[in-house]
Amino acid sequence: MNPAVASYPSSARYLIGVSGGRDSVALLDFLAQSGFSKLVVCHLDHGLRGRASRADARFVEQLAKKMRLVFVSEKADVARIAAERKLSVETAARQARYDFFARAARAKKCRTLFLAHHADDQAETFLFNLFRGAGSAGLGAMRADTTRMIGKTELRILRPLLGVWRAEIDEYIRERGLKFREDATNQSLENSRSVMRHRILPLIAEHFGRDVKPALWRAAEIFAAQNEWLEKSLHVGEADRLSVPELRALPEALQRFAIHQWLKQQAVREISFDLVESVRALLAEGAAKSKVNLPGARHARRRAKMLFVDGRR
Repeated sequence: MNPAVASYPSSARYLIGVSGGRDSVALLDFLAQSGFSKLVVCHLDHGLRGRASRADARFVEQLAKKMRLVFVSEKADVARIAAERKLSVETAARQARYDFFARAARAKKCRTLFLAHHADDQAETFLFNLFRGAGSAGLGAMRADTTRMIGKTELRILRPLLGVWRAEIDEYIRERGLKFREDATNQSLENSRSVMRHRILPLIAEHFGRDVKPALWRAAEIFAAQNEWLEKSLHVGEADRLSVPELRALPEALQRFAIHQWLKQQAVREISFDLVESVRALLAEGAAKSKVNLPGARHARRRAKMLFVDGRR
């Protein structure tokens, strides 16, 4: 296992998300072994698995204590959040985690977060976004080093395992004799990520007679590099608002890219082609609507020649 951490000073302070599963435990161990001594271990109990969830929290707390690291934990009622915001449980859980990370960042005065997403996750995310119709902006999937606005908190997110495959993590776990917690929901076919991992990708591999995940990973890397160049070259409107006249002046492809990236910066989830097109329709002269519904009971609005998002993130 060779995480890409060489460019990050080990003497600095970092948050690290640790669920207790093999991936986050492996990353935590690797960073600690590499001299990262000022890690803040962050764990969120999603309140979805009863005693098992509480046991996960205790496991991570003990692990942090053993490593003499700061531990921060909260509990969220993800099922209630999903119902209130009309989200899937998976999406609500993801939002709850990032909200928690933002609070931890403010409390610990540290705005850089390590997460343990790896190469298999990247390949799966690429397919999820492809099936969702996200377009080139979404096909860039996750990035190794990016920033995300969570409310008014800007968080730098580092994913040093994006070039590391699950099999390499498993080997590292065995070599180091590390203990971790198994989440039964990772095997449940009610979980869309599990369906992708255990059903869809194996069927594709069987059909083509080879593992297709490396090809998906490479495609995500190509799109990510293209998107990074476009982001640096394309400036429309302000940080949280888009200029309608400036957007109208762009070709359709760039309009779609700009809107997708803007929605992503506003922490809008499940950004599909149809959603981008609905927002793009607000650009038209004399558009019949000035508001588009977004996931999570939020809205994209046009007012005073600007597009903006309202509602709770």
